[in-house]
Amino acid sequence: MAGQHNQLSQKEKQQGWQLLFDGATLNGWHVFQYPDTVPAWTVKEDMLTFNPASRGLQHGDLATDKVFENFELKFEWQSPENGNSGVFINVQETPESVTPWQTGPEYQLLGVAHGDNADPVKRSGGIFGFASPLTASDFLASTGWNQSVIKQQDGKVEFYLNGKLTARADLNSEQWQSRLASSRFKDQAGFGAYTKGHIVLQQWTSLIYFRNIKIKTL
Repeated sequence: MAGQHNQLSQKEKQQGWQLLFDGATLNGWHVFQYPDTVPAWTVKEDMLTFNPASRGLQHGDLATDKVFENFELKFEWQSPENGNSGVFINVQETPESVTPWQTGPEYQLLGVAHGDNADPVKRSGGIFGFASPLTASDFLASTGWNQSVIKQQDGKVEFYLNGKLTARADLNSEQWQSRLASSRFKDQAGFGAYTKGHIVLQQWTSLIYFRNIKIKTL
């Protein structure tokens, strides 16, 4: 029901939470690398959504205007059963970085029936491209909304899906460098090299809905 989402309680305000999506506008967001265009992303019934069938508007991933370093990010999302999207962190918006995945690790978002949930390096709730023993597709909601959390402090990253820890990494560690060296990102010099940057919602080939996107500095 309209009006019940994208709000902060008094307790959340006291704890330092801030809304990244106000439920009515795209204020605070822009299309990655195209800040002065009208995005294909829209607001519908308190939800931030992307429709791949939209025409005449700028397609592209949706980035925060601000950059963030040590933070806890919470958001709810919903997709079709075969949907595919993601949330990138620490993204650098420079002339050399034409897509968010070149620099930003991705929290994978998949519909419950998407085949990639069977792939250890592509499962929903994981860091895309990296296997995690914590990640399991049965953490996904079979219907309705999923709740996700991303925590990052001093380069230590944790992903949660519906209350379960699904991935972790220390971006400053030798172990992370070793994982990078054997990953699909090994030739991307800037990938996973930053602990501060934009948060970016991925446009892909399916519908995706977000709401209650909020962040707190740690």
